[in-house]
Amino acid sequence: MGFHEIRFPANLSFGSVGGPERRTEIVTLANGFEERNTPWAHSRRHYDAGVSLRSLDDVEALIAFYEARRGQLFGFRWKDWSDYKSCLPSKTVSALDQLIGLGDGVQLVFKLSKTYQSGEQSYVRPIIKPVLGTVLVALAGDPKVETLEFSVDVSRGEISFPTPPDPGVRVTAGFEFDVPVRFDTDQIQTSVESFRAGSVPNVPVLELRV
Repeated sequence: MGFHEIRFPANLSFGSVGGPERRTEIVTLANGFEERNTPWAHSRRHYDAGVSLRSLDDVEALIAFYEARRGQLFGFRWKDWSDYKSCLPSKTVSALDQLIGLGDGVQLVFKLSKTYQSGEQSYVRPIIKPVLGTVLVALAGDPKVETLEFSVDVSRGEISFPTPPDPGVRVTAGFEFDVPVRFDTDQIQTSVESFRAGSVPNVPVLELRV
């Protein structure tokens, strides 16, 4: 699958509308009870890049980005301003934010993830596109130095250690991240007159499974 490791202009995604979608299959039984199931292990996010455009220069930047991606052909990075950190939006990223694994004395590579907790239930979201230069890592609460004690693959969301963490050692990480997406349309319609009057184009963006 074609993917460009470039972020959609963050100033254009700011103010956009979107969020996660779940797919649930519901069957109502004869007695009124329901059976519910989902074929999706993970949610999929949708956004509208058009609602955040503020000027004709923004429209020009959008068209340039769209053409460079060949419409739906190539994926790209998207900053979801409502959810782009391993911590709360009001907090500062810390190496202790997320537990991403436990050492076993053998494993060298750990995948980044973010856990969403509500009551006793939780959901672990794979993080595939961390932002370069934002990833912090700690072993048993001891912060490590990137390039010396660990490395990051920002295209795959993986942390690698030169030597495996000892058995039972907590591997934690903090980071900012993007969402891998593509345009969900083969056509963008704009009108200079209507845009100046306050109308904006519809530019759907869809999360990719990568």
